[in-house]
Amino acid sequence: MDQTDYPWDELRARAVEISVRAYVPYSRYPVGAAALVDDGRIVAGCNVENAGYGVTLCAECGLISDLVAGGGGRLLAFVCVNRDADLIMPCGRCRQLLWEHGGASLQMWTPEGIRTMDQVLPQAFGPDDLEQVRPRSGRP
Repeated sequence: MDQTDYPWDELRARAVEISVRAYVPYSRYPVGAAALVDDGRIVAGCNVENAGYGVTLCAECGLISDLVAGGGGRLLAFVCVNRDADLIMPCGRCRQLLWEHGGASLQMWTPEGIRTMDQVLPQAFGPDDLEQVRPRSGRP
């Protein structure tokens, strides 16, 4: 499937729709995210804040949970929006989550247009890097 075949408008609409469900009593900055899975499903998530700010969940975390709970798969296309339906970029932590489940070829609709994860997170660390390291003898 070519990136022009992806349902970009549907993904953005789903991200906007779920952003309304965000739990944001502290920042008042709702975020919604939606992605197309390689089996045709659309997964989504919204941010969920917490009084202990460090345990706040970004929208992308919810999206990945939706992906895994629904049977897994690979992400093909991704969109993230704020409460005004503006396209926004995932934070660094979330870019790493997206890399894990979409890889270098995951397409993202960014404020600057469609970009691959490889462009958004160059030289990313991923599962392939773990395969390259073999345990030293005498060590587990």
